[in-house]
Amino acid sequence: MERLVEGAACPPLWIGTSWKMTKTLAEGRVWAEGLRDHLASEHGGQAPSGVQPFVIPSFTATTAVRGVLGEDSPVLLGVQNAHWEDEGAWTGEVSVPQARDAGAQVVEIGHSERREHFGETVKTTRLKVAAALRHGLTPLLCIGESAEVKDAGGSSAFILEQAAGALEGLSAEELARVVIAYEPIWAIGEKGRPATVEELVEPFAALGEQYSGRVMGLLYGGSVNLDNAAELLGIEHVAGLFVGRTAWKLEGYLELLRIAEAHAAS
Repeated sequence: MERLVEGAACPPLWIGTSWKMTKTLAEGRVWAEGLRDHLASEHGGQAPSGVQPFVIPSFTATTAVRGVLGEDSPVLLGVQNAHWEDEGAWTGEVSVPQARDAGAQVVEIGHSERREHFGETVKTTRLKVAAALRHGLTPLLCIGESAEVKDAGGSSAFILEQAAGALEGLSAEELARVVIAYEPIWAIGEKGRPATVEELVEPFAALGEQYSGRVMGLLYGGSVNLDNAAELLGIEHVAGLFVGRTAWKLEGYLELLRIAEAHAAS
């Protein structure tokens, strides 16, 4: 993938947000302009030290956000989904080549909302990961278990199975281009509750044992806010945060970047 943060002694901390189905074009441009101007004034147009910013707007705002940020922006641009076929009679779908043509560098795959409401399966996540890699984009694979699985003590086994199914057959070089975001279903969304550090240690230990050093990064997402971001980044094997509502306001996203920069410096 292009334009990753360079020159850091350690891999950068990924700090990103998906806008889901929010923001008009005008609202998206204002958010992107604010981020662009902040990076220009505070960081010389570069990413904060030790941080890899990324944003995943709606499909309709992809090209607008790319236009505002610019082709050489340190902020990676993503799409929230893409089809596994390069083209064809797939009404309503967007292909990876189309996403790349619109300026995307990252493809979000397998979010729990896609799995629940739109029939995303282990097989389709595997096909989409392969399609993203085939066209030089970074797959951001989302995994996560329900409250029922968690309460039964099966969190680690469940998310490892999800990840293994989507990443089956990849070479070491291909796997090294993948980012995994652990987003427990019980912790995400408007009705989710923030996870405690204690609840996340075991799942990240399992993910770290299997994938640390083999994938580009292991991220956490799920009711991340300005009060818990720092301690979440302190969990072993957590290499960044994938944030919802807190980052939809530019001020919240900029503060998350500051928190991550401070953590990277420490």
